[in-house]
Amino acid sequence: MTLVAGAHEVEPRVTTAELRQALPLVTVRGLEVAYDAQRVLAGVDLELFPGEMVALLGASGSGKSTLMRSLTGFAPITGGAVRVAGHDVTNLRRGQLRTLRSEVGQVFQQFNLIPRLSVLTNVLTGALHDGGPINLVGGFSSAHRRRALELLDRVGIAHKALEPARSLSGGQQQRVAIARALMQRPKVILADEPVASLDPKLADSVLELLREIASEDGIPVLVSLHVLPLALAHSDRIVGLRRGEILVSGRTSQLDASALAPLYEDEEPGDDEH
Repeated sequence: MTLVAGAHEVEPRVTTAELRQALPLVTVRGLEVAYDAQRVLAGVDLELFPGEMVALLGASGSGKSTLMRSLTGFAPITGGAVRVAGHDVTNLRRGQLRTLRSEVGQVFQQFNLIPRLSVLTNVLTGALHDGGPINLVGGFSSAHRRRALELLDRVGIAHKALEPARSLSGGQQQRVAIARALMQRPKVILADEPVASLDPKLADSVLELLREIASEDGIPVLVSLHVLPLALAHSDRIVGLRRGEILVSGRTSQLDASALAPLYEDEEPGDDEH
């Protein structure tokens, strides 16, 4: 069963109606994922349009991370169809998967920075995935360095460029990770629990930054979250999973905590990593 938000309209941003005039950059139809005999996702449909930020909600074990991984071919797709940035994920060979993954920026809970390297160098590593030429003898080009500094300025920490990543706070490190993802020139951004280790104020600022990037750059952002108020405050749409199926899907402006509560009714200890 799918609970879909009502039809009443609210004051528009540059949002859903206009965004949906464009073709979706991610289309998922009837997605099924199973590990051995264990079904993790069943009949999942999803679309991500340019410029929108979509919050993916669900209890531990609901399949959120598996859905994220299926979009880049890291989960075993056993049924349905998945298209991301023009790629048919279900039929890609290894080299084609590398191309797809270079076009998808990813932001993780644990930042995945190289602690001893400078903030600038960590951002520059994103250029290894953008498909452009890298000077393997002299290092990164001046154009790469200029772009990395511009991105650090955009995320508000250009003044930390030469400091080692390990010296930064958690919120600052996540901003570095976002700048690194942007260095790839991604067509889609996937953020898997990006604020789970941050305090509420920092979480708000990081999610606000991701939403600005989605809107200003026309990049769809899919962000998995556990905290309902954050999803309600920082997304254009919400998709909720329970037991591997979509239970809730609708515009954020037409949903509230009571509509989302059923997603967590049978939450159990553990997570949905496989």
